[in-house]
Amino acid sequence: LIDEIILDVKTAKKMDPAAKSYAEILFLYQGGHALITYRIAHWLYIRKHFFLARWISQHSRKRTLIEIHSGAILGHGIFIDHGAGVVIGETAEVGDNCLIYQCVTLGGTGKDIGKRRPTLGKNVMVGASAQVLGPIYIGDNCKVASNAVVLILYLLVLQKRECLLNQW
Repeated sequence: LIDEIILDVKTAKKMDPAAKSYAEILFLYQGGHALITYRIAHWLYIRKHFFLARWISQHSRKRTLIEIHSGAILGHGIFIDHGAGVVIGETAEVGDNCLIYQCVTLGGTGKDIGKRRPTLGKNVMVGASAQVLGPIYIGDNCKVASNAVVLILYLLVLQKRECLLNQW
């Protein structure tokens, strides 16, 4: 748990040129706070302490304006930049070293059963106000443009595990 938190803080320092110190990230970044409480809540969730896990995640949502369901699966080295309004649903999965900007939703459409939310591969960047909805997979090293609405899988996946959602 501590190792995951340290890696998240190091990733934030690497990804955010405005970050002055590790202490600043640990104590002042709302994305960092949300990830720390998520990791504690997820630890409880996988041990079937569902109520306490959800209580912690809801308390964190009130404090940070970032909602990460305790049942979501987040990799290592995640950075939520300017995080207000981020929602990551219960069956969402986020790979290692992903960058998520403000007002992003990784949610469901209300029409699916079981796996209802998206999976992000490694090194994915999701731009501000993007909505990625439903049980789809966004491949490694992809970028989802700001204000994009992704409802169905329409990505080109190349042999080298690169994909194009939007030409940058």
